[in-house]
Amino acid sequence: MKKRICIFTGSRAEYGLLRPLICALKEEGSFDIRLLVSGMHLQKEHGLTHREITGDGIAIDALVRILHKDNSSNGVARAVGTGIIKFTKILNQWKPDIAIVLGDRFEALAMSISAMLARVPIAHLHGGEATYGAMDEAIRHAITKMSHLHFTSTKEYRSRVIQLGEDPKRVFNVGALGIDNIRQLKLLTREELQRKMGCSLKEKNLLITFHPVTLHPGRSKGQFRILLKELDGLKNTRLIFTKANADMEGEEINRLIKKYVEAHKDKAVVFASMGQVAYLSAMKYTDAVVGNSSSGIIEAPSFKIGTVNIGDRQAGRVRAASVIDCAPAPAGIKRALKCLYSAKFQKKLRAVANPYGPGGASERIVNILKRRQWSGLLTKEFFDIETARKR
Repeated sequence: MKKRICIFTGSRAEYGLLRPLICALKEEGSFDIRLLVSGMHLQKEHGLTHREITGDGIAIDALVRILHKDNSSNGVARAVGTGIIKFTKILNQWKPDIAIVLGDRFEALAMSISAMLARVPIAHLHGGEATYGAMDEAIRHAITKMSHLHFTSTKEYRSRVIQLGEDPKRVFNVGALGIDNIRQLKLLTREELQRKMGCSLKEKNLLITFHPVTLHPGRSKGQFRILLKELDGLKNTRLIFTKANADMEGEEINRLIKKYVEAHKDKAVVFASMGQVAYLSAMKYTDAVVGNSSSGIIEAPSFKIGTVNIGDRQAGRVRAASVIDCAPAPAGIKRALKCLYSAKFQKKLRAVANPYGPGGASERIVNILKRRQWSGLLTKEFFDIETARKR
């Protein structure tokens, strides 16, 4: 009898990372895969990205609407509560042997609580990471403590999961799933990308993704305005914006993007969701990822392009030498953009190595799940590092 796996996705970025793993698990043939799709995937303002999933030929077993138009703290809390109720009902119906959850968003937290209540073991991907400027930091570690198998993207993150009291025998460093997409997907040519975007690339090109700084309410809008002002001073530069996540203050950022693009149609374009192929293709043909997205930290180095990482939303993550960190202030952003296009930095990019590995994470996860004994996963003890050292 096939082992049943429930895979959860609640956002475009999360699905993009999960896609190679979903395909690898389906191709392996010894698992019964159930896909639960929720969150931003069902929102028109975020591109109705559940269509991208079915467009990839992947069947969706449940579409669950949990988000509300109100993206304040009250709205997010309601979404989590709604998710717990609806996800728990589905898990009790499906009775999966394990649930796969990636990352640190509040939708993933709701799914993890549901799995815990339904007594379904959790396999957590990308645990142990650090993002000091976002509430994702606390959510990620909370999911780690509810989980039973852990697949991390670096050795440092594996050590951190163990430091949180997880048994080393259950924690596996497999690398970052995003690198698998870069290896496996057929990316667009420059001409195909330009047709997809509906505009031409210029002498210089930047891919801009800026998400709310959720630990500092009220600051995101001001920080993004500063970024827009600095970008406005760039000459002969194509600005490719992707909209912010459905986080608190995300709508405010998206309104600023819309207003800016409408006033600068000669240089700027915006997408609710580019889709994984187009987004990675844009990385291939742009000079840098600008903003505070994890894609600038994890995927961008594999293309040997720069990243202008603004503020502390990604503070704490392992980063390559291609990442330029700067404060969300005019002088800091101006210096970072100047550094990006300097001959010295451009020369350094040629030798950049991605600390998140060369790819192959999905295959490693599949092999571990095939070999691993699943019975008894729900019962786990706190692994005390000091006690282990004394043995």
